[in-house]
Amino acid sequence: MAEYFYDGTFEGFLCCVYAHYYKEKATAIFLRGGLQQMTFLDTAIEIETDAKQADVVYRAIEKKISAFDLERAYRIFLADDPQKEMILLNYLRLGFLKGSSISQYHGSEIVRAAEKLEKKVTFEAHRLMGLLRFSVLEDEILYAELAPDHNILTLIAPHFSDRYKNNPFIIHDLRRSKAVIAAGGHWYLSEFMKKELTKEYHRKEMEYRKLWKKYFENIAIKERTNLRCQKNFMPVRYWEHLTEMKEETEE
Repeated sequence: MAEYFYDGTFEGFLCCVYAHYYKEKATAIFLRGGLQQMTFLDTAIEIETDAKQADVVYRAIEKKISAFDLERAYRIFLADDPQKEMILLNYLRLGFLKGSSISQYHGSEIVRAAEKLEKKVTFEAHRLMGLLRFSVLEDEILYAELAPDHNILTLIAPHFSDRYKNNPFIIHDLRRSKAVIAAGGHWYLSEFMKKELTKEYHRKEMEYRKLWKKYFENIAIKERTNLRCQKNFMPVRYWEHLTEMKEETEE
C-alpha cells in the first residue's frame, strides 16, 4: 500500500494508474508539493511522468473499456476536487473489469461519484461558452478573463477556436494562471500571468463596452425582471468578468 505523489498532469495520473497495477496499490494520490497527512501504514512513492507508461494506460482504457470512457476520464480529471484522482482510479479499475458496460452501472457508488464530477465539469464548460466576454486589445486581438471552478480551458478552446478562426484571441484562466492562445483555427494551452499581457485595450474598447451594456439594458423588460432566475443562469461568482454586470455585483 502506498500514497502516490505526481505532477498534476493527466499523463502523470495515467502513470499513477500504471504504478497501481504494476507496483504497489495506491491508497491515495496527491499533487506533488501539496499538503497532505500521511498515514503510518502507507509509504510515499514519487510517480514520475513517463510517456510510454501513460500511452499504455491510455490505449488500455480505450481498448478494454471504451473511447467514451477515455474522454470521460479526461473530463473527470479536470474537476477541481481533492478526491478526483481516487474517484477516477476506482472508476477505471471497475471499468477494466466490466468493460464498456460500466457507464450503465448507475447504481454503483463508484460510477455515481465519477458521473457527479463529470457533470460539474461539463456543465460549467457549457455555461461559460455562453457567458464568456471578449475585449479587444491592440492589433485586434480578442482577450477574455475567467476564473472557473474547474479546469475547463481545454474543453471550451475548440468551440471558440472554430468560432473565431479569423480572430486571434486569448482566454485567460486567472485562477490557474493559464491561457488558451489561438489564431487561424489553431490553439494551444500555456502558462500565463496577468503581467505577461503587454498589450493595451483597443482605443474603441470602452465604446464597445458602453454599446453592449446599453443593448443589454434596452432589451430587458423591467416588468418581467426576475433576479433569482437571472442568478440561476448567470451565477454571481461569474459576474466579475461579465461586461454588462460589472456594476451590479451585489448578492
